Parts: sequence; structure tokens; C-alpha cells
Amino acid sequence: MLEHEHAHLMPMPVPFDGYVESPSRVSSTCLVSVSRNRYSVPCELAGQRVSTRLYPGRVVVVASDAIVASHERHSERGQVRYDWQHYIPLLQRKPGALRNGAPFADLPAPLQQLRRGLLREPGGDRVMAQVLAIVPKAGLDAVLVAVELALESSPPSGRVSVEHVINVLSRLNAPPVPETVETTLKVATPPIADPKRYDRLRGQDLPEEIDHA
Repeated sequence: MLEHEHAHLMPMPVPFDGYVESPSRVSSTCLVSVSRNRYSVPCELAGQRVSTRLYPGRVVVVASDAIVASHERHSERGQVRYDWQHYIPLLQRKPGALRNGAPFADLPAPLQQLRRGLLREPGGDRVMAQVLAIVPKAGLDAVLVAVELALESSPPSGRVSVEHVINVLSRLNAPPVPETVETTLKVATPPIADPKRYDRLRGQDLPEEIDHA
């Protein structure tokens, strides 16, 4: 009977998107107030008007008809919820915010370990800011793996550099080496590392270099 009735059944409706929407202005600290709590948004929206959508379990922030932030809703009042990735562009101008900035208190464990090691040395906050700047381009998961591998391969007293992390990322993203293909073809003349072979192919000797100094 189901097979006979299937052609006459109505399609499943889309779940009702129920929320309370309110306008809000982003503060200078990149926060919006929703139901007596504050939630972070990307720092480039500081001072701008946005729309907040309050769901039973989430808070969504919309700007220019696009979702720019989504947070788990606080059940209590007077709380602040940060997303440290919203503040990455700000670190390029103020890398010192990594030392005591509240948004960076909940960095993933590999980044926390890297930050502790870098901040012990002069200029380490700037290096850490450069590492975090890779996240929007390469993705958080890839950067976490690269940082873990860089920390494992560095000596105990060594310092992980931005170039080291980028190098690991490049190796992770490198295409696989093609497999060796069985063939009956053989090289008649094996390659020889002979830099003078080009001169002999030209059929003439090159003139000696003249020292103009």
C-alpha cells in the first residue's frame, strides 16, 4: 500500500525557523547584547548595526543578510561568550592582546601550548599572531595538526616559527606521489650529470668570460 500511495504523498515541510529577532549595535569590543548577555562578532563589524536572532538554544547574528556569528545561548544573565577567531584580524595590529585578552583564554590545547612557549621570548606574541592568521585561510583543523607536528619535531629549547608551521601545512596538503607504473620501455641513454654536454651540442666552444672589473 505504501508503494501505491507514495506518488500521492505530500513532501515533508521544512522545519519552522522560530526565533526572536532584534536590532543591535556592535560595541567597540566586538560584542552584541542579547537577552542581558553578550556575544562576540567579527571585529570588522565593530560600531555597525546588526540583527540578532534568539533561538531556544542558540544566538545567531546576521549582517547584510548573512550569518556572521553563531553561539550557544547562555542560560544565565550577565555572561559573555567569545569566539577567539572573531579577533584574529585585530591581533595583526595589537599582538599584545594575546597575553591577557579574554577571547583567547579558550584556545585549543595545541595553540595554548604554542602560545605559552612563544610568549616567553621577545616578539613571541607577534609570531603567535601570525600563526593564528593562517586559520581563516587553511582552516582550524589543518592548523591544529600542523602545530602539533611542529611542536613534536622542534627541540625542547627550540622555537616554533611561522615558516615551520607553513612548511608542515604544505607537506600535509601536498598531492600524493604517483605510483610507479610497470612498463617495458627502457632508457637507451641513461642521464649523465655533465654540464659541458650543452657546449658540445652547440658544436663550438664558448668564448672565455671577460673580467670587466
